[in-house]
Amino acid sequence: MTTDPIADLLNRIRNGILSRQASVELPSSKLKVRLAEILRDEGYLGPVSVAPDEKQGRLTIDLKWTTERQNVIAGLRRVSKPGRRVYTKVGALPTVRGGLGIAVVSTPKGVMTADAAKTAGVGGEVLCEVW
Repeated sequence: MTTDPIADLLNRIRNGILSRQASVELPSSKLKVRLAEILRDEGYLGPVSVAPDEKQGRLTIDLKWTTERQNVIAGLRRVSKPGRRVYTKVGALPTVRGGLGIAVVSTPKGVMTADAAKTAGVGGEVLCEVW
């Protein structure tokens, strides 16, 4: 059991990139699946699948590489941590790398990107940044 499942997800993706893996596998949860789906929809990851097992299921994430064998993800950063939660209003939602990256926000309307949260008019907890 990990105390910070989002950091675990981001670290497994980062370690998979550094070791040039085709995919990473980790225990599944609704939050991890939604976060992986957002990164897939934004073009940072390949297909995401959940396979059932005797406990909670296994989440398999395919990493996305360019034709020059460079990873699409240049960096990942966990913003809100268990020891220091970061909440923002809709007007103060972050812009990552001048619009070249995305911030993922947990809002009352669900987990979404900062741009989608601005459109929906809601703020929330800033989970991570990806560029």
